[in-house]
Amino acid sequence: MTFSHPWVVALWLIPVFLLLWEAFRKSPTVALPFDHQEHRRRPWLRRSLWLAATLPPAILVITIGVVAGPQVMGEPQKRREVTNIEICLDVSGSMGVMMSDGTLRNDAAVAAIQNFCEARRGDACGLTIFGGETIRWTPLTLDLDAIALAAPFIDPRKMPPHMLSTRIGGALRSCMGSLSEQEEGDRMVVLVSDGFSSDLSGGAARQVGQELAALDIALYAIFIGDGSAPGQLYEVVAQTQGEVFAAHDSEALQRVFDHIDSMKPAKLKPAGARPIEDFSLLAWCGLALLALHLLASLGLRVTPW
Repeated sequence: MTFSHPWVVALWLIPVFLLLWEAFRKSPTVALPFDHQEHRRRPWLRRSLWLAATLPPAILVITIGVVAGPQVMGEPQKRREVTNIEICLDVSGSMGVMMSDGTLRNDAAVAAIQNFCEARRGDACGLTIFGGETIRWTPLTLDLDAIALAAPFIDPRKMPPHMLSTRIGGALRSCMGSLSEQEEGDRMVVLVSDGFSSDLSGGAARQVGQELAALDIALYAIFIGDGSAPGQLYEVVAQTQGEVFAAHDSEALQRVFDHIDSMKPAKLKPAGARPIEDFSLLAWCGLALLALHLLASLGLRVTPW
């Protein structure tokens, strides 16, 4: 057992002194009438009275121990290792088109992102939206409610004209910039788009993928729409430790996000044991001594009338 305030333990010298004084003191005596007659020897009575007199100093020992803050080592803990996740959402004009189940592509994407963030509590997530330009909508944060509350305000039908096109390469480079600033934890980009990018042609897709790989960033690309994902997405992802998915309705999109969550589960690492306060032993000892003191004072001891 250790103490959070070890200097208080020095006060234990006081009850030790009281115990020694009680053991060796020789106080003046007063002769009483029954001292002048014969008595049988009762050594156990002398010892019992001495033990009863030592109970208050013993209670003082317990009190000082409680004030010192007794501690025991707790169980070894595990701390969650943060994964830094940038969600890159396409808000070009085509994201306002309905899917096969009657849900707008953007609405389905926003709902899936909210559920994904709820499942990734403990990780740091950021939200970047892009069209012809890129906007960091929400910076990387552990407060995932910020993304859940900000996502519903994204509406492709209300975006300015310069956001109507699709430039995935510029958006990914913007995500690289924010993720490269994170010194701890894994790095991951979840890209949600429904179109062909104008800035991934002519070998640009391979170059962007190499840049992601150099920063150890895994890219998961989700294509929303009919048919298969554009080949340029496969070319980018091939350079990273990611995967390309295609979703044709909101349920499939949610399954993709759930699959990504299972592929990148939360990591736990040992955080060591830490001392925690534990008054139980001293408290029970103190209650036992107090009960004995009350019993000796009012029960076993003869009190003259």
